[in-house]
Amino acid sequence: MAKQLWKPGNMLYPLPVVMVSVADREGNPNIITVAWTGTVCSDPPMVSISVRPERYSYGILRETGEFVINLTTRELAFATDFCGIKSGRQTDKFREMKLTAPPAEKVRAPLIGESPVNLECQVTQVQALGSHDLFLARVLAVHADERYMDAEGKFHLEKAEPIVYSHGSYLVTGEKVGSFGYSVRRRG
Repeated sequence: MAKQLWKPGNMLYPLPVVMVSVADREGNPNIITVAWTGTVCSDPPMVSISVRPERYSYGILRETGEFVINLTTRELAFATDFCGIKSGRQTDKFREMKLTAPPAEKVRAPLIGESPVNLECQVTQVQALGSHDLFLARVLAVHADERYMDAEGKFHLEKAEPIVYSHGSYLVTGEKVGSFGYSVRRRG
């Protein structure tokens, strides 16, 4: 199999693409789309997002140390792109995209009501890395949309049709091809 050697770069695709909601000290909300996000620890539950310092939401993140990660879906793909292109300096993204902003339980930043999962986060550390700063955060609360719960209380995120980002495209996640531990289970 032939492969080309490329210069160093970020080729870790696909990535989860999320809408991060913030609110400044006066309570003015904004949304920033982030594809550089991830889980960093399960106990305590922690996540990270990476944001360029020139982004409007960067100052709000630094000032408040709070944000909400809102998972995205096929239905939210247009809003996800819009919130990543338009600046909150000139645009009320909640109003423009007709998104609801229910209050969070633990942080001042609002949830995005249309998102199937919202993670309320408190920043614990900011690390300057170069083009982006990494915001390491503790997850304080998780909200899961009851529409995706079955009769036994199991959450089925796949029914929300989550999206990922890859090389400039938004893609709906595909079919299940296995489950954790299936490769070592006894057959027979």
